[in-house]
Amino acid sequence: MSINIAIAGAGIGGLCSALAFAKQGYTVAVYERNSNLGEVGAGLQLSPNAMHVLSALGVVDKIKAIAFAPQSAVMRHFKSGAEYFSVPLADTCEDQYAAEYLHIHRADLHFILHQACLEFGVNAHLGQGVKGYQQTVQGVSIEFNDGTSQQADILIGADGIRSNVQACMLGEKKPYFTGQVAWRGTVATSDLPKGLIKPNANLWVGPDKHFVSYYLRGGDLVNFVAVQERDDWRNESWNEPGDISQLRQTFSGWHPEVTELLAATQSCFLWALFDRKPLTQWVDKNVALLGDACHPMLPFLAQGAAMAIEDAYTLAACLSINADSQAALLQYQNLRIKRTSDIQIAARANANLYHMSTPVERAKLAVLKGLSKVGLSESLASKKLESIYGHNVVKQLS
Repeated sequence: MSINIAIAGAGIGGLCSALAFAKQGYTVAVYERNSNLGEVGAGLQLSPNAMHVLSALGVVDKIKAIAFAPQSAVMRHFKSGAEYFSVPLADTCEDQYAAEYLHIHRADLHFILHQACLEFGVNAHLGQGVKGYQQTVQGVSIEFNDGTSQQADILIGADGIRSNVQACMLGEKKPYFTGQVAWRGTVATSDLPKGLIKPNANLWVGPDKHFVSYYLRGGDLVNFVAVQERDDWRNESWNEPGDISQLRQTFSGWHPEVTELLAATQSCFLWALFDRKPLTQWVDKNVALLGDACHPMLPFLAQGAAMAIEDAYTLAACLSINADSQAALLQYQNLRIKRTSDIQIAARANANLYHMSTPVERAKLAVLKGLSKVGLSESLASKKLESIYGHNVVKQLS
């Protein structure tokens, strides 16, 4: 019997899961609350664990054609530029993990996934947000914001950190503001001094702030994410246009690679960073949560998109190998919940390190700097990342 799957949310996780389901032969419909299909944001990092899935979904060649392959991941002091560590990526990732590490514009990945979904017959319903659901004998009755309803065998809540599906499943509980905001933007490489931005995943760490920059679109764009400790967020919106002059002032006195990049920036967005504690339940009979709806990731390990991508493949694989769909959803939850919870917690811990928050964290950085001088910090950082990058859900579920 054919299974009819409905997905709430057409972000990266929602489209990845739609594509994974469609490739398995399921009937798939995606319901997106926004009337326009697209992604607000800038760049994201696709580590090898995500690339394994994207390869299995058949979109990796299109991604490679428009992405940028960084040479290394480098963490440096905000003012002096002294290195804490430099982890090689490029050929090293392929040798070690059999997959590349790439940077891509979020909108480019979104477009590629959407086109692939259309090719596999996925129906996308725009301006039709999921409000909630009710379990039925046949499966699940989905309630939409416009008052209509639709029956499906399975509902996947991929509707973000403010998930209506999660609220219906577990009760209304708002995410909490972390006390941090992220400024995001892109700058044309041609508007910058030649060679200003190194071809790496560049991380600058300083008191109460950190700054990330890297290339997109084959090197034509530079993406940045600037995170600041700030407890005065009072706006209802979680993202809004940013004030460039305020951003420049916030990072005044930082290394010229940061300040010159910001001097050339014409516009940016300001995101309030919200979070939730790790959940112990993602599944309610015929309904499952995915991505930020069940494990929002702070951007301190660059794993938010990667975890949603892993979720998508795992969920589709569990359904393909288990005839009992409710048991399959529980299997998906059990396979994913510890890994995502561990990475959520590790990302939070990195915020303290990056922002030199305590004497202990400052001591750790001093040790890293000392190890860097003798070539040992690279192996230490690589070992820490190995459990993340080396995880291959495609191989695990084959």
